[in-house]
Amino acid sequence: MAKLEDIVSLCKRRGFIFQGSDVYGGMAGTWDFGPLGVSLKKKLKDLWWQYWVENRNDMYGVDAAIIMNPRTWVASGHAATFSDPLVECKSCHGRFRADKLAKTAEGHDLSTEITGEELIKAGIKCPTCGKIEWGEVKPFNMMFQTHVGAVADNSSIAYLRPETAQGIFTNYKNVVDTIYPDLPFGLAQQGKAFRNEISPRDFIFRCRELEQMEIEYFVNPKDWERVFDELLADVHDFLENVVKLPADKIHEYDVPAADRAHYSKRTIDLEFDYPIGCEELMGIAYRTDFDLGNIERESKKSMVYRDKRTGETFVPHVIEPSFGVERLIMAVLSSAYHEDETNGEKRIVLQLPEHLAPYRFCVSPLLKNKPELVEKAKAVYAELREKYGNVTWDDSGNIGKRYHKQDEIGTPKCVVIDFDTLEDDTVTVRDRDTMAQTRVKIAEL
Repeated sequence: MAKLEDIVSLCKRRGFIFQGSDVYGGMAGTWDFGPLGVSLKKKLKDLWWQYWVENRNDMYGVDAAIIMNPRTWVASGHAATFSDPLVECKSCHGRFRADKLAKTAEGHDLSTEITGEELIKAGIKCPTCGKIEWGEVKPFNMMFQTHVGAVADNSSIAYLRPETAQGIFTNYKNVVDTIYPDLPFGLAQQGKAFRNEISPRDFIFRCRELEQMEIEYFVNPKDWERVFDELLADVHDFLENVVKLPADKIHEYDVPAADRAHYSKRTIDLEFDYPIGCEELMGIAYRTDFDLGNIERESKKSMVYRDKRTGETFVPHVIEPSFGVERLIMAVLSSAYHEDETNGEKRIVLQLPEHLAPYRFCVSPLLKNKPELVEKAKAVYAELREKYGNVTWDDSGNIGKRYHKQDEIGTPKCVVIDFDTLEDDTVTVRDRDTMAQTRVKIAEL
């Protein structure tokens, strides 16, 4: 299993992911994607959209605003319940999530509504200073507050959305009124969400600014169990057969009622064996009519759907497969990261599936100081770029260093133009994973 620090180091060294605002010392819980990280992220998002929307006839896309009418968050329950239990160390004044601290207690059965006194009795030390001096546990709402307009007062308060789902729910009626899709149908959205996490940690696993890919799938209430199982099977298919994550690292966790979100009557988390442990990768939740029912009450507008075939009327129930882009990227990177030893030297190789690798080929002249090799290599590079698009050029250092660099980037094949190429139009193709080298006709690349 790869270590998290090794993955973080590789991501920074090779231009996948950087600390947010790094030039100014960074900002906790924020991360910037570099050239290779953007490529990987886009490929995953495009795969998701193709699988869930373009390849189905029951899914439609929406793209809602990030800042919404604040009544949205009253109706959704976020204004009242979207909070984490915050506790402060009286000694160093560090602030932490009480529920996460409680999980470190050995031999103590701490209550769900954890208190500072219970943390003290359990002997839980402050992660920063080591003291056992806890204050009162208080709810901390994680929504980022802002103001809309020129006057910053209570009437202009708004929030950065903590999830993309509500932008789908508020557009449910618009979609039904305009295209009236047959039930069951889903609305899909990709976009940013913002959560003022108390303790962002573990690289991109828990961020304050994140990206989600969510589906709200509207169903007849009597069909929810069957559809839930079908969507769960589709989630496994997407992760294991499209993204190509190893199936033995994915585990289902049926979330108990006490730990489910306020809107959920059933949730299955798919957990993944990350370097930080077995943690949530994505979740699929049965939200009942919680959201549409609350919108109906808050807005005074009907959310009733009339089935065109049966004439039956009802407020649809919702099943939500929800993916975090960063957690999916972290799963891909951690399962692709490998180390081995070649000629006594450590080799790092990112064994990305070919369809996720930032580049399909790297083209190099064997020697960059030989004009005839460079000219031929550039011709091959141009030909492959026209054919495949995602091809890179590298003539820095010796050929061994180029291989080392491309292994870390995850490039499946290196194409080397040498003196034999000038004679017979064949090139050396070196495989990333096996390091095997074969001669191939340029026309067969």
